[in-house]
Amino acid sequence: MLQPIDTDRIIRDSRVSGSYPEEIHQGVAWWVAACFVVVSGAGQMAVAHDDHPVTDGFHRRFCLGAINAGHWRCQVCTLGVADEAQLLYAMQELGCVPGALLTTAESGTRPTVTIRLYDTQGRPVAEDTGLAMVREMIARDRVPLPVNEQAKGRITSRRDLLEGL
Repeated sequence: MLQPIDTDRIIRDSRVSGSYPEEIHQGVAWWVAACFVVVSGAGQMAVAHDDHPVTDGFHRRFCLGAINAGHWRCQVCTLGVADEAQLLYAMQELGCVPGALLTTAESGTRPTVTIRLYDTQGRPVAEDTGLAMVREMIARDRVPLPVNEQAKGRITSRRDLLEGL
């Protein structure tokens, strides 16, 4: 694994979170997304982020990881900048699909990046509902890679789902 991380430290308490760039880097977003697609069996997913400049790079890498997860051909519906309520609404509108919200908080001189994963019912993914499996896959360097170009998913902007909210 290039640029290893302390998986036990940053993947816990129903989230993936760490100070950037000391504890977490953009590659982690790719790894988490690819593993989450496999663990959740997602053929489609909604993804949103806050308006922080650091989050933007993590959001791009997350989306790329999700569409490149093994043979799943995951359709990533990116909402762009949205809050948790908007993400949960979009997940329901898309047919109860899993989702992810990426945010960055400023704390002193180091920003803290957080990735929150949600199941198809809009509940945060916890240890016993997939987070432990995601952590184990990353810790063992078992991040799924695309098997071929035909297995690759795609990213679609779905800001339209939030119009009128």
